[in-house]
Amino acid sequence: MNTPDRFEQRARALHLEASRRLDPATAGRLRAARRAALAAGAARPAHPLLRRTLLPAGAFAVLALAALMIWPSSPSRAPQTAPATAAAAGDTLDSELPPDPDSADPNLYQDLDFYGWLAANGNGGGATAH
Repeated sequence: MNTPDRFEQRARALHLEASRRLDPATAGRLRAARRAALAAGAARPAHPLLRRTLLPAGAFAVLALAALMIWPSSPSRAPQTAPATAAAAGDTLDSELPPDPDSADPNLYQDLDFYGWLAANGNGGGATAH
């Protein structure tokens, strides 16, 4: 922790020592160059038209980017399919949730006892040989 402080103190000491040994003519030229640089920086104001144009343009660009990020990227909803087709498509999905009553095949509700037995005795993953 002490090394940056010692480094800074040593740099300041060397700078003061070097500035004391500077001859008056060079010191005068350096002061004049410093004053000229400060005056040139203060005399050149920022272009007001550029500032007035860039601020609204930047704000508009940020708003456009935010709108694009929020905009839904999915296409419009697919048309409704027939119940038998929806049930066949639902079989391919690997989900644990039961199908919606509106989109499910009515034939599924005829054998509810069988489905209860199937759930109680395992999922029927394959035939077993005895």
